[in-house]
Amino acid sequence: MSALAMNVFLPSLPNMAAHFNTEYRLMQLSVAIYLGVNAVLQILVGPISDKVGRRPVILWGMGLFLVATLGCIFAPNIAVFLIFRMCQAVVVVSMVLSRAVVRDMVPQDQAASMIGYVTMGVAVVPMVGPVFGGMLDQAFGWQASFWLLFLVGLAILWLSWRDLGETSVSSGLSLAQQFSEYPELFRSPRFWGYALTCALSSGAFFAYLGGAPFVGSQVFGLDPATLGFFFGAPAVGYFFGNGLSGRYSARFGINQMILWGCAIVTAGLAMALLLFWAGFQSPLTFFGFMTFVGFGNGMTIPNATAGALSVRPHLAGTASGLSGAIMIGGGAALSALAGALLQPGTGAWPLLWLMFVTCAASIVSILLVMRREKRLAGLL
Repeated sequence: MSALAMNVFLPSLPNMAAHFNTEYRLMQLSVAIYLGVNAVLQILVGPISDKVGRRPVILWGMGLFLVATLGCIFAPNIAVFLIFRMCQAVVVVSMVLSRAVVRDMVPQDQAASMIGYVTMGVAVVPMVGPVFGGMLDQAFGWQASFWLLFLVGLAILWLSWRDLGETSVSSGLSLAQQFSEYPELFRSPRFWGYALTCALSSGAFFAYLGGAPFVGSQVFGLDPATLGFFFGAPAVGYFFGNGLSGRYSARFGINQMILWGCAIVTAGLAMALLLFWAGFQSPLTFFGFMTFVGFGNGMTIPNATAGALSVRPHLAGTASGLSGAIMIGGGAALSALAGALLQPGTGAWPLLWLMFVTCAASIVSILLVMRREKRLAGLL
């Protein structure tokens, strides 16, 4: 739901700019403010759910999302639309707490497997969301994408009300005390290791989101339909990487799966750089190797998330929110940096180097986690 709300309406941005009689760059704020508020809310949602429970926070969050979606549909001007669009970010409860619910129910390695299966659905959305959004816009206008969000959100709210039981046990702390638990996570090297590994590895994908449209349209001259076809390459890899996480995380352990995932992403980008250096610069070589980015992240993200949530199991909701905020916040920064680095004449080089460096750093991060765990094991 969070991913669908992020990208389903992107093909409608030109029509929305015309509808509200505003500039396209102002219309693009509907993505930036969504990500920004999304990151902030993740920090708040976790401790609140650790205190009052997962179920009520999910139900209230989905209810508020429905109200905000109606506000976007009937907004009379761009200012009102952006306010309600900002409020739509409350749907982040569905992303943060779905992971926490899984971790509440099962042990760490099994949680990584289950999170891998759960997030396979997330991999499909970036591929099909904008396609459906474009079709709905063409047939019914830009509001149709938001009506789709409303109907899907209504279905999720009903399913959660009907079927989702409470999975967490109250910490017994006040809400202020619950927020005061953050320093316990801040002092944990392993939490930071898992969170930064996840942020750095997924940061390559966020940089891709910020830079690939420029590379496709300005460097390779692709038309929007062809660019849309190539753009989903990482999502294909992510789907299969999640499948491997679901199947093998419990067998090999999360750290090994994370290391392999980070290595696959880095190796794929290294091969892309070598081919570009050798003169093989084409949409196929650029977007083709982006499947490695998705594949490796499909192995890294669910396992690193499970690791971050398992460092302090009694703070699973808080950890889920904080690690998600680090990932989204870092991703938003890398996406903006990619857009700033890419200029006429630069080609795809700045984007490829930015993605490669962040992924190489993710390998260092997970190796430090593994070193820390060996040290802790030696002290026991």
